[in-house]
Amino acid sequence: MNIAAMTFRLRASWVHSLKEKRMIVKSLNAQLQNKYHVSAAEIDEQDTHQIIVIGIAAIVPHNAMGDSLMEEISLFVEENCEAEILEETREIR
Repeated sequence: MNIAAMTFRLRASWVHSLKEKRMIVKSLNAQLQNKYHVSAAEIDEQDTHQIIVIGIAAIVPHNAMGDSLMEEISLFVEENCEAEILEETREIR
């Protein structure tokens, strides 16, 4: 059993308040949790309007499944989030 962990650093340049940012974060986290059954949360930059850092983790039975899941999540975030992806990290532990 392994843990697949991902971090996305996103920029939402149109956001002008923490309330707007919170709506984006809550929506993206809920979509990821419902679609992929992963844990997702904002993990950094909570007080910065336009930067969003999301951490995602899932338990996977083997590395191949972890790689596949992370690739699907990466494509999902790219296609379903209006924010620009600045950085993405992946790790299987």
